[in-house]
Amino acid sequence: MRRRQVSPARVGALLLSFLFCVTAPMVLLANPKYAAMVMDARSGEILHSENANKRLHPASLTKMMTLYVVFQAVENGEISLDKKVKISRHAASEPPSKLGLRPGQKVRLRYLIRAAAVKSANDAATALGEAIEGSEAAFARRMNRTAKAMGMNRTTFKNAHGLTESGHLSTARDMTILGRHLFYDFPDYYHLFARKTASAGSKKVRNTNRRFLSNYRGADGIKTGYTRAAGYNLVASANRNGERIITTVFGGRSTTTRNAQVAKLMNLGFKKAPRNVKLQKPKPPSYIAIARAYPVINLSKSLRPKIRPENNTDNNLIAVNEFKSDILSALKLAQAEDNPPENPSEEYTNISFNSSPAPAYKIETVKYPRTISRLTSSGQRDWGIDIGTFPNRFTADKMLIKTALSEMMSLEGSLRKVVQNKNGYRATFLGLSENKAGQACKRLRNRNITCEIISPG
Repeated sequence: MRRRQVSPARVGALLLSFLFCVTAPMVLLANPKYAAMVMDARSGEILHSENANKRLHPASLTKMMTLYVVFQAVENGEISLDKKVKISRHAASEPPSKLGLRPGQKVRLRYLIRAAAVKSANDAATALGEAIEGSEAAFARRMNRTAKAMGMNRTTFKNAHGLTESGHLSTARDMTILGRHLFYDFPDYYHLFARKTASAGSKKVRNTNRRFLSNYRGADGIKTGYTRAAGYNLVASANRNGERIITTVFGGRSTTTRNAQVAKLMNLGFKKAPRNVKLQKPKPPSYIAIARAYPVINLSKSLRPKIRPENNTDNNLIAVNEFKSDILSALKLAQAEDNPPENPSEEYTNISFNSSPAPAYKIETVKYPRTISRLTSSGQRDWGIDIGTFPNRFTADKMLIKTALSEMMSLEGSLRKVVQNKNGYRATFLGLSENKAGQACKRLRNRNITCEIISPG
């Protein structure tokens, strides 16, 4: 039987048809939501990038910034982890994923943090934002200020949870930057993202990222995200032999395919990353630059209670000895605001709780500058504590007074000092013994108030 010969032109046509059949489905399957970035966390070097600057829906990756701002607020004394947050109707009405909070319910801040970090609960995220800034809109503005300070230049937040909203967009690059800051800026909180389960008060929650954490060697966080508009997103971090890689993927088609892609890019990162790299931690955004604007307060109304008229009758006298002289110290400072010191870097105010104030509430004006006592060189009372740096003198003084009132015993006899430096106004207590300084810091840290011990010299 004679074989039919095929012309070269027909062979070419058949080949083109075959290539079209193979490549056409690939074109159709191209994912406009996909973006990725791989970074060496130690140096910030980019090891892989694809559509990394494309603005996309971040979904619940948003909660990384929500939690970053909350951690910052806790560390700077704005709010305590044990603060009971009253759940608003707005927060309780957020759609799943959610913890199931009820309007009017009171939940400790620490449980809301766990629910947002581990379960990715939308109601918990909204409640956190409202607890910090009063409203979700105000909190979103603070998120944007923080993002800008980090260099997340193509990110705009509109809410605290990440549910789809017009204009609420970010990029793979920006989310990778945020993941790196979370790890280095808040190492004491980062472990939350690695928990497979956590207690959120009355409920036990399971991590939305537990599959990747369980299946990829060295994985220790951090956050998943999913909405229909976004697809399946993940920012992941893993550590192997001191090498840390952060990988971000936007727009996965399922949890399984997303995790497989992240694992593939992680392997690429570990292969390309050099063995030894000089650690270059990212510079944390300045708290002063992004903190909420403190309201201008009329001191005559807020810090100066009306002095009661002197009266010899027992019924009109308060047992002033119970209040000690810390109250008078606060009042003196408030009155002295009308005559600020010429040299603001050398302001001293004495704190003493031993003397009993006169029942007539007679308050003497403090004249600046004033040094009550000298620190000795004997090593007995030349220790101190630092409770933080604040955006203005008023806030620093306010925190010193608040701390003095709450820690009367451990701060007895110390000196309050506000020192202006390039970062703001540093608030310190000086003239303490080593034991008193350690005791004061321990008690303050137990209430989640920043405190550092100042040693002699």
